[in-house]
Amino acid sequence: MSEGNLAGRVAVVTGGAQGIGAACSRKLVALGASVVIGDRNLEAAGVLAAELGDRAVAIALDVTEEQSCVEMVAFATSRFGRLDIAVNNAGLANTDRARVAALPLSSWRSLMSVNLDGVFLSMKAEIPAMAASGGGSIINVASVMGTVAVECGSAYVASKHGVVGLTKAAALDHAADGIRVNAIGPGYVKTPMLATRTPEQLAEIDSRHPLGRIAEPDEIAAVIAFLASPDSSFVTGAYYMADGGYTIK
Repeated sequence: MSEGNLAGRVAVVTGGAQGIGAACSRKLVALGASVVIGDRNLEAAGVLAAELGDRAVAIALDVTEEQSCVEMVAFATSRFGRLDIAVNNAGLANTDRARVAALPLSSWRSLMSVNLDGVFLSMKAEIPAMAASGGGSIINVASVMGTVAVECGSAYVASKHGVVGLTKAAALDHAADGIRVNAIGPGYVKTPMLATRTPEQLAEIDSRHPLGRIAEPDEIAAVIAFLASPDSSFVTGAYYMADGGYTIK
């Protein structure tokens, strides 16, 4: 994708301060877009925005709160005049590893509120602004766990399956508004979510991918940038795997 491919476009990235979100923020700015970096960690978002220059700004965001999502979009349109791209990336990892019958309801609800409700609330705020701008592209970050499952990961697996289904439904609902809605299914990615894993655990995770390694955040951001760009103008309701072959075994 060429430099300037997204010139004049305006994007929001939820969970945009680190990991895949930070890589997306950098990639979109590099391609010419103006980017609002939304994150619970406003300090980290601000540091990244300062690094990226005048076309990047930060805002505190809690995707579990509808008003916070509305304020993010209002900030984007007020600052840059429109909204063309949304990367709904904010999410929680599967930290409470328990079988279904032993999983506390509070753990289920906490993870669902970010991973699934957060995508819904983000899109609910983004779509009207995007339609008012003449259309656009929404990319929801799901996971390989939107296709397969893992033991003791029911809430995470269900949330990511839900993101895929929600993406398809939104694509149908808003195609007439000129809005494309797609999802991406990353395999394991070198992000802070894996920071607590031991070298032995990381080696085992590498082995689950036919390519023999986990992804760099930039590799996922490149696919997201494609889905955000005019190069994917006839793609909507799709679920793009970027998983190093994880789901083909």
